[in-house]
Amino acid sequence: MTNEENVKKEKSFTTISTKSFLSVVIILVCMIAICGILSLVIPQGEFLKNENGEIIAGTFTQGEASGIAFWKIITAPFRVFFVDGGLTIIMICLFLLVMSGVFNLLEKTNGMKVIMSKMVKKFDRKKRLVICLSILFFMLFGSLFGLFEELVTLLPFVTVFMLSLGFDTMTGLGVCLMSACFGFSAAITNPFSVGIASSFAGISTLSGVWLRILFFVIVYAVVCLFIFRHLKKIKKNPEKSYTYEDDLEKKENLDFSKSRESAKNNRIFKVFLTFFIVQFVTLILIASIRAISDFAIPILSVTFLIGGIIAGLLVVDEKKKVFVYLGKGALSMLPAVLLIALASSVNLIMNESKIIDTIMNTVINFLQGKSTFVCVLYIYLLIFILQIFIGSASAKIFLIMPILLPICNVIGLSPNLLILVYCIADGFSDVILPTNPVLLIGLSMSNVSYGKWVKWTWKIQLIIFLISLLLLFLGVQIGY
Repeated sequence: MTNEENVKKEKSFTTISTKSFLSVVIILVCMIAICGILSLVIPQGEFLKNENGEIIAGTFTQGEASGIAFWKIITAPFRVFFVDGGLTIIMICLFLLVMSGVFNLLEKTNGMKVIMSKMVKKFDRKKRLVICLSILFFMLFGSLFGLFEELVTLLPFVTVFMLSLGFDTMTGLGVCLMSACFGFSAAITNPFSVGIASSFAGISTLSGVWLRILFFVIVYAVVCLFIFRHLKKIKKNPEKSYTYEDDLEKKENLDFSKSRESAKNNRIFKVFLTFFIVQFVTLILIASIRAISDFAIPILSVTFLIGGIIAGLLVVDEKKKVFVYLGKGALSMLPAVLLIALASSVNLIMNESKIIDTIMNTVINFLQGKSTFVCVLYIYLLIFILQIFIGSASAKIFLIMPILLPICNVIGLSPNLLILVYCIADGFSDVILPTNPVLLIGLSMSNVSYGKWVKWTWKIQLIIFLISLLLLFLGVQIGY
């Protein structure tokens, strides 16, 4: 066996390709450099905050544009782990390493093939139904429970499933990553956006829910049509798939014709099926119990690791190989840690240079005296700009809601419409902006470059944007 064949054999579905990794690193380094330049031309500014960290309206003070020290820029990727919020970044990194290790274990123990072979036999003649139900599953969990990052842990599994049904990697990304994000954005009761924002506004989470449900249904239909159109195109000409060559290699390792019914395979199937059922139940519990929802990532990390080890020990004859597979899988995801650090550095530099408050104050002042719909558009723009630098939905709510709510009351914009604007502007861009770590990790795990992803998704992003504007205009017209 040649060295090249050995490399292919060892290649995992969670391995990050060098090309994708370097392209993302270049993008993020450029973003960091731009932030450093902005700190030289935009004056510093700051709002006073109360004991809860909430901004006090009318307390903005502006200073001079002094820039940020160069040493802070170049050390930002290291310092993000030790500043406020650094623990969350560390937990996300550990979670991804654990997840990658477990999926590598699943792959090397033949668990992936055994599970897929059974599922392919069951759903081979119901492919369109599988697509519709899969999209609905990921969108509902995002829309109702605010799960996005947690659902992306299923991306390798979903991608392999789509490949086994004769589709491509882009289909797996669309069904899992994009659907989870779009569901999070077309929020019905999402506790991390609708829930927190409703609390600030002093209204019920179910207030105005009918329009959010309508929006969810429309987005679901658009996503389904987008995926089906893609499948029709690659069925006619498979080479039009952006991942055609990589998928040929992956499908070679998914030859289910060699997967035979045996006592060992049946045991592998039962063990890993139980593993995934446990993870699914864990997701439901996290989504349902508010007290533990803040600890979603640590809980999933522990259940994945312990569950993976137990499952591996039950199906592997040489027990030490369980830890070897876990370790190699985790090592293959180490480049993702650097991507997370670089993406988080953008937010850190903007905060330390104290220009975020200045940008926000300028835009908010511009809203005064404008028509209601124009104000909606500017609020959309403001949230989108903040989204580039602050990925957390709840963090942005705490940042801007205390200021926007009083202004919206003056201009006649209802809290329900403000919440809808926020959800739309905050969420959909998560799968188009290169500063979002989840997007970068998902693309890297799938060996898809950022450029290919943008080429594939820009049309649906444009369609969703236009639909969103029409919905917001409707909301203004009917006094929603």
